[in-house]
Amino acid sequence: MFDIGFWELAIIGVVALLVIGPERLPRVARTAGLWLGRARRFVSTVKADIDREIAADELKKTLAKQAEVPELYDIVEDTKQTIQKTQQPVVEQPPSKNESVTKNSNDASG
Repeated sequence: MFDIGFWELAIIGVVALLVIGPERLPRVARTAGLWLGRARRFVSTVKADIDREIAADELKKTLAKQAEVPELYDIVEDTKQTIQKTQQPVVEQPPSKNESVTKNSNDASG
């Protein structure tokens, strides 16, 4: 961002000390620090909002590209039909005599 070295900061500090005075300098430095913190938070919030908007636009573009592919639509329709077929009620057949005897003998031994 800014390329400020040690000597530039030292000169700014000396000038501030001479202009503001030693009594008010700590209060001014604290206020400047608060403003700087608010500015940084604001910038980070704006960056986060821009990143979210970019991600949303990319997602919209991806979905639009996928909607243009006819094979994808066919796959979705086939899957829907398969799901509907499997949801139809299944008639359960009663267990045969051999299965019930096997189950009873397993229960007795267990």
